[in-house]
Amino acid sequence: MAFTPNQGHNVGAHDRSRQGACMAHRSSIRSMLRGFVRAIVVGLFAVGWGAPAAAYRPFDGTDAAVADVGEVEIEFQPTGAWRVDQRNSPSGPNAVFNYGFAERWEFILQGETPAPEGAGPTSVPNGAFLKYVIQPGVLQDKPGPSIATEFGLLLPEFGGTGVGVGWNGIVSQRWDWGTGHFNIETNLTPDQHGELLLDIILEGPHKWTVRPVFEVYSDSVFGLEQTYSVLVGAIWQVRDNLAFDVGLRHAWVDRQAVNELRAGVTFGFPLNLGRPTSEPTSAMQVGRR
Repeated sequence: MAFTPNQGHNVGAHDRSRQGACMAHRSSIRSMLRGFVRAIVVGLFAVGWGAPAAAYRPFDGTDAAVADVGEVEIEFQPTGAWRVDQRNSPSGPNAVFNYGFAERWEFILQGETPAPEGAGPTSVPNGAFLKYVIQPGVLQDKPGPSIATEFGLLLPEFGGTGVGVGWNGIVSQRWDWGTGHFNIETNLTPDQHGELLLDIILEGPHKWTVRPVFEVYSDSVFGLEQTYSVLVGAIWQVRDNLAFDVGLRHAWVDRQAVNELRAGVTFGFPLNLGRPTSEPTSAMQVGRR
């Protein structure tokens, strides 16, 4: 262990040389890690041209569809913006990993950097979930509404403690003029508060390349916080496996105004490369969290 002059010790030439070598080694490791992360991101986009995605950005709610068997869907928001209590601040990145591991089943892993104090609930709370399509319907190219359930663990913010649980029931229906999704979600938060979310999502015609979207919800964390939220935005369907989204959200968190800008991308690819995947079971609808 090398000691600094502030600790009352002199660092010898040999120690300085060894310390410099260690710092150079750490710098080399950091550079390699950054290169590795960049390579992964580039690789994901490169293979992303091969399979449809069906994620559901930029909403807080979700739809009654899952990724096809053997396929991965990535939802990524590199940055955004908050305005809370007359203060502007950037929002950190968030990401959702969806994997179709069995027929009508999906595994979800998601997380984001903490929101500003007073911002209320976030669109991508840290957690790990399973999602199951109870009743295949219009989102699976079958008649009638699609019905699904999502359940799993709610994890604390980075550096926090506690684990919660969540359950969500989802119903989706499509008409000529657009698609609607209804969510009813009940949670026990990581800090052990009961929570109830009621959420409605409306989209423009599914065949449009750019379709308008709208979401309204009520989120009640009992004994702690009440949030009402409205979001308007658009989804640009570039191709089956690639879509961009943008959303402007206005919320009232305990009667305090909160504004948020969301913008991100969704793309998909087969995880079991070289092996056939299942036939598509869900139409492409970008935006599922």
